[in-house]
Formats: sequence, C-alpha cells, structure tokens
Amino acid sequence: MASVRNRNGVWQARILRKGQPAVSKSFQTRQDAERWARHIETQIDKGSYTSVALAENTTFTEVVERYIAEVTPTTRSCREDSYRLKALARHWIGTLNMVALTPTKLAAYRDERLKQVSAGAVIRELSYFSSIINHARREWGINITNPVPLVRKPPTPSGRNKCLSDTELESLFTALKPRVKNGNIWVLPLTQFALESAMRRGEILGLRWDDIDFAKRTAFIALTKNGTARTVPLSSKAVEILTHLPRNIEGTIFPINGPALSASFDRARKLAKLDDFHFHDLRHMAITRLAEKLPNLIELSAVSGHKSLVMLKRYYHPNVEQLAQKLG
Repeated sequence: MASVRNRNGVWQARILRKGQPAVSKSFQTRQDAERWARHIETQIDKGSYTSVALAENTTFTEVVERYIAEVTPTTRSCREDSYRLKALARHWIGTLNMVALTPTKLAAYRDERLKQVSAGAVIRELSYFSSIINHARREWGINITNPVPLVRKPPTPSGRNKCLSDTELESLFTALKPRVKNGNIWVLPLTQFALESAMRRGEILGLRWDDIDFAKRTAFIALTKNGTARTVPLSSKAVEILTHLPRNIEGTIFPINGPALSASFDRARKLAKLDDFHFHDLRHMAITRLAEKLPNLIELSAVSGHKSLVMLKRYYHPNVEQLAQKLG
C-alpha cells in the first residue's frame, strides 16, 4: 500500500511492496502525491514498472567514468576514446543526473559544441552518448530512455577530397627527411608506404616483418578497423620501400608510435606549407590512384578493406576528365 504524509510542507508518497525496493517521491499537493502513487501501483501490478531511482541518483559523469574504467579498455581505440570521454565527463552536461539527460539538454549541448568543433566531431560525440547510455541501460540497471535518437544530428560532412600535386608531394617528402643526424628515419618511408598501400595508419604501425610475404607481395593485417583480418596486395613500389628498411629487434616494420608519427608529420606538413592536409588524406590519394588501375569497385574494396561500397565512395575520387575520355 502507498502512504502519503506531509513533511515540512511537502507531500511525500511512499510505496512499499514485498520483493520490491521502496519507491518515493515528493509533491507540492496531496492530490498530486496520491495520483502518482496510484499510477505507480498500477504499473507494479501489471509488471510494467521499472525504477528510475538509480538513474536519479547517478550523474552522467559517474556513468562516463565507469564506462572508461570497464568498457573502454576492451576497445581497439582505447587511448583515443579515453581522452575524448574524459573531456566529455568534465563538461557541464556531466553534472546532470541520468533522468535529466533529456533530448532538450542534448540539443543544447549539440548547439554549443557546433560553435567549437566540426559537425563530424559533434556527430561522433553524440554516438558516444548513445553507446554509453545503451550500455548503462543493459548492464548497470540505469532505466532511462536513450534520448539521442530524438536529437537532430548535424548534416554529415562530405568526404575530404584533398590530393596533392606532384610538386606538393615532393615538397612533403623533402620536409619529411631527417633534418639532424639522429632524426627519425621512419616517417618518410612510412608516408611513402601509406601512399602506395592505401592502408590505415594504425594498420601500418601494427605491421610486423612476419606479416609480409615478399614472394607473393602481400601484407597480412590481423587487426583492422572493422574487425575483419585481411591480406593486402602490395605494389612493386611498396615492396621496394620495405626492402630498403633496416630491421629492428622488436620485429615491427615501423618502430614508431602514433603520437610521434603525428608530431613529425605535422611539422613536415607545416614546413612544406601544406595547411589543409592530414596523414589520413594519404589514404584518399592512394585509393584514388588505385582506382585508375582497379576500376572494379569490388576489387578496389578488397585492397582498401571497405565492407561498404557507400563508404568506399567517400574515398574514391575519380578524375572526371579521364572518365569523359572513356565515354568517347
């Protein structure tokens, strides 16, 4: 049975049922308290009631921190995800309890972030929200409705189409050469290999000499972005780049980590005066070049590793003049 009592001018309704945790809520009037109690008791009798008490007593920051501790370490992008989620936990939206995390609040967050970062970054952050909330609902008993599907997402930005000219590419290669005696010797051949192989940065950094079959001209990638291992055919130029590399005792082909590569590439990019060019753009360039040799998109996807041809089209930028010549 529900009990309704006045405490310090506030009406509190409290429901006690055997086998159920106590449920209570405060109201300004007795009528509102009794109405709420009848509604909750009806839901309990029908077996459709779910408690939001835990959600009301848990902030979004607390959920994010638990997600970082328990879930993020199992992901392939653990370091990057942790960095972004920690920033999310520090935001004002993290102070809200899970029940207060409404579509209206998320829309306000979206609009604020769009003034600070790109639309693509905001879309990625909303995806983080959805993944965290869904996990909290399934695994931790946080009974709320996921508000993310009710929030309008910014328009998806079009794929980048930044390809360097031969002159710009030569300037980049020159800037990537070690400028001191003990400079990093790996960044230039790694960049050239990326342009020849169309492989992702993480895939290249994870390559070991045992993964290369020089006789068959292939590279085996055990861990890819989409979770499916694949064998990549290598061009003769890619093989030539590898054959000129020194071997190291660790067995990795390019013994350099992601942050060091990013820092070196960024310095060279600025030195070559290439303001709007990123390492990932090498993959765009490589796939565009490969498309001239492999016009069949199925064959091209076998090299690039794309499961979806829709995603491949974001990277594939054919030369329109060459297409016009093919039409006759």
